Amino acid sequence: MKLIIPAILMLLTAQISFAQPTESIKTSTKNTPEQQEIINISKQKWDWMADKNVDSLNVLFDDKSMFIHMGGSWGKTQELATIKSGGIWYKKAQVYEVIVNMFGNTAILLNDIDLVAQVGGNEVTNPFMVTEVYIKVNDKWKMGSLTFSHLMRPVKLGK
Repeated sequence: MKLIIPAILMLLTAQISFAQPTESIKTSTKNTPEQQEIINISKQKWDWMADKNVDSLNVLFDDKSMFIHMGGSWGKTQELATIKSGGIWYKKAQVYEVIVNMFGNTAILLNDIDLVAQVGGNEVTNPFMVTEVYIKVNDKWKMGSLTFSHLMRPVKLGK
């Protein structure tokens, strides 16, 4: 009995780990030109995804790029096929905050977004922290990874 009460208390106070927007994720007003370039590329990428422009995305995505979704992860070929077929249609990404950190020829961008997407014929809106990793190859930025982490905050879009 002595062990049961502490165990129950521990379970009641345990927190489930989910991605949360933090106070450190703010859009900087003092981005370097290189950081702003990455922000612009990211914005263009969301437009291309909404327009299902797989030709432009094919150039942006590195051949070894990986895409991590709530339902699985896969490489460039499957991501482009999924976009082209409409398996996932990224209709609109409402970006609230963005930050870019540079590490030599690597840029990591974080977007706090609400994503309106059509998945399997159903329209859904989800809050995500999206991590985008870009690498500079032959003086051109290529996307190496795109990860969607579902946020616990409510959807802000339309409020």
